[in-house]
Amino acid sequence: MNADKVTADQKKADKRQMKSASRLYAVQALFQMEASGQTVEAVTKEFETHRFGAIYDEDEMAEGDVGHFRAVVDHAVNLQAKIDQMTDRALVAKWPIARIDPVLRALFRAAGAELAAMPTPPRVAITEYVDVAKAFFPDGKEPKFVNAVLDHMAHEIKPEGF
Repeated sequence: MNADKVTADQKKADKRQMKSASRLYAVQALFQMEASGQTVEAVTKEFETHRFGAIYDEDEMAEGDVGHFRAVVDHAVNLQAKIDQMTDRALVAKWPIARIDPVLRALFRAAGAELAAMPTPPRVAITEYVDVAKAFFPDGKEPKFVNAVLDHMAHEIKPEGF
């Protein structure tokens, strides 16, 4: 394997890792907006300035893909009513979106935005957001729940992706 191939492969891996980090940051930003009532502009600026690549207690946060982060957050905010309706259809009747954990609500909004308004293949989006759920709920059943809800949403939004 030549050095150019290794460098190109590493750049692709780095770009994938940055997109993954941007998805986690988007969920955090959407949660923060709901919890604090801050504007999308204030929260995105805070994340881009203070969170991407920050060091907390000797732990370095990953750099995020700013463009992907902004697109997910902006689409989630602009399409929130549509995404929440899709999420409600994927949930059982006794658990409307208003009753679920606010972190999961933010996650469904971010994932719904990516599924509805971005070119990400559905299976990639589902896998990525299940991984985000695992980061927030490492010992819980939430990742399986997220997988089921996002699978339902993805089949509704992009049935051709399966």
